This record gives sequence, C-alpha cells and structure tokens, in this order.
Amino acid sequence: MAANLQTGPEASPVTALVSGIGHDIQELVKQQVQLFKAEAGEALRKSREASLWLGLGAVLLTLGGILLTLGLVHLLYWLVPSLHLWGSYLIVAAAVGVPGACLAVAGWQRFRSVPLLEQSVKSLEENLEWKTKPT
Repeated sequence: MAANLQTGPEASPVTALVSGIGHDIQELVKQQVQLFKAEAGEALRKSREASLWLGLGAVLLTLGGILLTLGLVHLLYWLVPSLHLWGSYLIVAAAVGVPGACLAVAGWQRFRSVPLLEQSVKSLEENLEWKTKPT
C-alpha cells in the first residue's frame, strides 16, 4: 500500500502536464482555424473583386463589340467607299477587341495575385496530426 501512496502524488503533476499540453494544443488549433477563416475571407473578398473586374471587362468587350462594330463599320464604309464592307468590319473589330483584351488580362492578373491558403492549411494539418498522435 505504501507504493500506491507514493505513486499517487507523483502521477498528479504528470497528469496535469499532459492535460495542460492537451489544452494548449486545442487552443492552438482553435487559433489556427480562426486564422484560416480570416485568410479565407480575405481571399474570397479579393476573388470577388477580381471577378468584378473580369466581368466588367467581358461586358464592356461584348457591348463595345456589338455597338461599335455596327456603327463604326458603316461609318468607315461610308467614309472610304473603295473599302469593302468586310474590311471595315475587320478594322473596327480590331479596334474594339484590343481594349477588351486588355481588361480581361488585367482581371486575370488580379485573380493570379490572390494568395493561396496553402501555408495555413499545412500548419493546421500538422497540428491536427500531432494532436491525434498518441503520446
């Protein structure tokens, strides 16, 4: 019985230490989940902004292509009667397509500049793996 009395108090600090480590791991995982949520929210906000730019470029490209092509083609055909109508369409399409392509490229670059969440995901996975490992 004397052996049982001596191991009881010795086990208590170890249990408290293990319990404290477990609590610290839980807090760390909670903080990393909060950080991951914050980073995901920021990435989503930037993606929405990039989508807006890309969508605006596509809409302007489409509207500009339709309206300017029809109007300017016939204006060019009227100004230069020796030019074929199809030549007028090609000239105007190039003049409208270049700004639209520039807007689309700018939107694509904004998408590519959105940071990925790889580091946060990797850290979270490492902590979850460490927590689930038996010690």
